[in-house]
Amino acid sequence: MKLLLDTHILLWWLSDNDQLSLKARELISNPENDIFVSHVSLWEIQIKVMTGKIQVDLSRLIAQLPQNNFIQLTSHTDHILQLAKLPPYHQDPFDRMLIAQALSEPLKLVTHDKYVSMYSESIILV
Repeated sequence: MKLLLDTHILLWWLSDNDQLSLKARELISNPENDIFVSHVSLWEIQIKVMTGKIQVDLSRLIAQLPQNNFIQLTSHTDHILQLAKLPPYHQDPFDRMLIAQALSEPLKLVTHDKYVSMYSESIILV
């Protein structure tokens, strides 16, 4: 299965946070799954660092991606075109872009956000 991690899922995985569910841990640790991390998430993390909402060393986080066998996903015009088709269930621009990427690739987006899960049956709520 090809999975795209929502930003909070990525942060919880890398920090071994108790909020990460057993289901999410099993999906991410399953060697048969390809795990993608979007550059959109990296932008979101950096912006939250700059605004003081979180404390993360982004360089260190990026260095951890290959150590976890995570694949980096860049943005493409297909993702932007998919974004325009999304209904307004969720207003967070980073989440909307992740949803658009997941739908256009296609990947299954792993999230803990119930509003994100409203967009598609292929979104995995954990």
